[in-house]
Amino acid sequence: MTKIALFGTSADPPTAGHQSIVCWLSDHFDWVGIWASDNPYKNHQTSLEHRMAMLKLLIDNITPPRDNIYLSKSLSHRHSLISVGKAKEIWGEQADYFLVIGSDLIKQIRQWYRIDELLAEVSILIIPRPGYAIHESDLKALEEIGGTYEIADLNAPAVSSTAYRKHGNENVLIQPIQDYIHQEKLYA
Repeated sequence: MTKIALFGTSADPPTAGHQSIVCWLSDHFDWVGIWASDNPYKNHQTSLEHRMAMLKLLIDNITPPRDNIYLSKSLSHRHSLISVGKAKEIWGEQADYFLVIGSDLIKQIRQWYRIDELLAEVSILIIPRPGYAIHESDLKALEEIGGTYEIADLNAPAVSSTAYRKHGNENVLIQPIQDYIHQEKLYA
């Protein structure tokens, strides 16, 4: 059966960490659906259009190029359940869908929009993030509300969009995204 990873991210801005996650997903799944979204739990500092443009730069700068990454604004919605529905319109019902989340979201996911319906549609793929331990109690709570999950065997770099937004640390960004930010005068 076709395995599809669904990776919605704030991408505010997308970092080298996002790129390593996309590469890992591309190596382990038949398709990777990716989009920038407006997370209802965050305040975004730049528009969805700019974040999608930066994600395109991030994907275009993966070496070697991948042909199983599908970047589309049509997948973007502030509620993951809606994004999953849109993905099923693209790839069909007869696939295994995995919603990708960072380990920082394991507690929060239980409060997401219509979470019981979402967990009936997808398995959760947890990406370990430095500084965000995965606690057995949180995994058990996820299972108790009907969630199935896997934990990725990925050691993503310890970089974050927050490090760039708060401290201007450009080392967390690939060069084309740095250039785009300067050209568009973002995050000033």
